[in-house]
Amino acid sequence: MKTIAVLTSGGDAPGMNAAVRAVVRTGCENGARVLGIRRGYAGLMAGDMYEMNLRSVSDIIHRGGTMLYSARSKEFTTEEGMQKAISVCKENGIEGIVVIGGDGSFRGARDLSVRGINCVGVPGTIDNDITCCDYTIGYDTALNTIMDMVDRIRDTCESHERCNIVEVMGRRAGYLALNAGIAVGATSILLPEIDFDIQTDIMDRMRRTQKTGKKHFIIVVAEGATEKLVEQGISGISGLARFIEHNIGVESRATVLGHVQRGGSPSVKDRVIASRMGSYAAHLLLDGVGNRVVAMQKEEILDFDIVEALNMTKSLDKDIYRTAMEISI
Repeated sequence: MKTIAVLTSGGDAPGMNAAVRAVVRTGCENGARVLGIRRGYAGLMAGDMYEMNLRSVSDIIHRGGTMLYSARSKEFTTEEGMQKAISVCKENGIEGIVVIGGDGSFRGARDLSVRGINCVGVPGTIDNDITCCDYTIGYDTALNTIMDMVDRIRDTCESHERCNIVEVMGRRAGYLALNAGIAVGATSILLPEIDFDIQTDIMDRMRRTQKTGKKHFIIVVAEGATEKLVEQGISGISGLARFIEHNIGVESRATVLGHVQRGGSPSVKDRVIASRMGSYAAHLLLDGVGNRVVAMQKEEILDFDIVEALNMTKSLDKDIYRTAMEISI
């Protein structure tokens, strides 16, 4: 291919800039024209793009977020929106697009691919929930951010002998909550994938731990697990804090970490993996290969058919959850 493009879509993730940098420099070094599309699929439909060169991506590898910006677009999910995007690609000579994002972004890439615009997906999401992939760009940085924030919360939690309930991102996947919970020594970890009982998995664990002399507690809750709290009559993590304080007598506070988890300078792991994935994706397009998703499995970078990848399933490792429960009491 002589002209390729790159865009970032969906929620931002630390390391996206490193991936963009790798795509651009790999393309330029191999004689291709590389266009940067601003604001995801919305920008593609609007023709919001510019030609990039080696210097366009200088000094971005250490920056969080995405220099190309990101947006979600309902219009793009319609046939009219798709045809508008395809027309823009043809007008600008775009033969292939590297799409950096999550599952929703990949579905858009699949739809473009079946309509004749070659696309390669690169997994960029802090949730680590891409089914074909062991690791997604941004996950390690988000984990370290959560750990740092909860460590700070622990200082005041211990000082006042409180219980702190911390909600982390993960509407449909509990990878962040599980591994961050292990890292901070959480007494309980609530995940959307695993059923839990408030009395058995929170209250009884706290009472048992109190008998050993522990006086402060951290509970980590994945965003998606709050629905299970509601099913048991508890109104989210604030309701859980009130419930614990009323029934156990430990002063309790609730904290939603929110979008702080998405930001920050990417870790070494995210910079390196994003660079490897971005370069790999660019080479696929340069070789005339599209309709693929780049993935990491067992530390190896490889690729899958995009339809096959979207149909795969990924399950949380319950052995890790069991370990977490055994060592945090």
